[in-house]
Amino acid sequence: MQALDEQYYNRLNEIAASIQESPALAQYLEEEEDEPYNELRQEFEPSLSDLHHKVAAEAPLQLVTFEKYLLEPVFEGLYLPRILGYAVLRGEINDQYRYVRPNDHFKEILIAICMSVHFEQLKKRIGQSVQVGFALSSDIWITNLMSQVENKRIRYFLQQQKNDRFRDLKDRAELYTRYANQFRRELYYSADFPKTQGEMKANFSALRQFLLKRFEVGGDNTSLKEQIKGFLQTKEFHNNDEYVEMLALYGNFMPLDPQEQLDFATHFARERNSYPGFDEKYLTFMVHLYKSNLHMTADQDLRMSSIVDKAKADKITDFYRIADKVHNLGYVHPETVEAVQEFYNNHDGLSIESSCLRQLIQNYFSRLIAGLSDREYADYFELTKIFGVYMKIFGNQEFNQAVEKSSMKYVNKLLRVFIDKRAKDYQDVKKFVSTQFVDLGFLKDKEVVEMFKTRRKKRKSSEG
Repeated sequence: MQALDEQYYNRLNEIAASIQESPALAQYLEEEEDEPYNELRQEFEPSLSDLHHKVAAEAPLQLVTFEKYLLEPVFEGLYLPRILGYAVLRGEINDQYRYVRPNDHFKEILIAICMSVHFEQLKKRIGQSVQVGFALSSDIWITNLMSQVENKRIRYFLQQQKNDRFRDLKDRAELYTRYANQFRRELYYSADFPKTQGEMKANFSALRQFLLKRFEVGGDNTSLKEQIKGFLQTKEFHNNDEYVEMLALYGNFMPLDPQEQLDFATHFARERNSYPGFDEKYLTFMVHLYKSNLHMTADQDLRMSSIVDKAKADKITDFYRIADKVHNLGYVHPETVEAVQEFYNNHDGLSIESSCLRQLIQNYFSRLIAGLSDREYADYFELTKIFGVYMKIFGNQEFNQAVEKSSMKYVNKLLRVFIDKRAKDYQDVKKFVSTQFVDLGFLKDKEVVEMFKTRRKKRKSSEG
């Protein structure tokens, strides 16, 4: 957690002073009615939101410090429900949709809300956030939090947000996904960079999550450069899996000037030569990046390919050489198809470099299909020829299923648009799916019939 820059601190003080001088606050303190507090919200929460977003964009490592300032009484509880939501989602979760470690910042904000003189106003806007935060937390953690709330009425409110239904993993995952979707385009993640190997081992997964979210949403990440450089220069971190991942993240996603590229190449070459299994570890993480929502494009691969030493004989060189061919000539080019076939003949299909190549091609297919409009269905029909070529080369079920999933999604989109079953568009789609989807193994004949079956409308029962 970094200290807050003076410019942000001063702006917070200006807003706090304006809140205290506001006629709406004076009216609220006198009447304690909803209307003047809502006026206070409308007057000042936009300014606090703008400043929060500014810090998130320019200095994300200071976000938690910024939010701690908002807990001060002079801000009268304004914007606390929003930062409570950010805190809920900022906590790292595992595959069981539970927090990896106790979410202390969520707890700190929630306790501040419970102790606020404005609790009756604030509780109307925090129910969903508390419900999600509790669903992700352990019973012991919740019990500990409850013990810090003396007011029985407030404690009862909190108890109402703890729902036994979310003990079920499926329900908990759906709750979290629905909630997170409300914030999907916002920048609210923060993290701490480790100073020791112990800190790195304990907290790197949270740091990785932070960086991945930053790169996914986009924006200016210049403020993170010095921190990442410091990480890469720390000798204690060398020859560790976490270091390999940081190299991958920095090299693929951060724009580097010539000197920074040279420094990065030095770090990369040293680890590549000194850390056993470096190429396997690096490409394994690359598969993770391809499968994530980062939309890995040619830019990342070509940038890394220009930096790494391809004179060294290893899996990294093998992969980037074939990746260069795919990106520069295009995956449809006969020379590329031939090169991919030759690569696959010379590498085990289950090898990590083969996995990377499949994922690279799959991403091209997925982006292309997702970008097609309903009027471009003829282009899609033509493209399935190349889909079949690569499916035959790879002979990989996971790859085939991914192509099938994207294709089915597109065809279902077409069928929602082309609803006149006698029209040419509908008949074109039906004819294509009836033959090509069966040939590609996406559907069986029986499933095709079911897909295009005319549904009879239920008769309305006559009233006697």
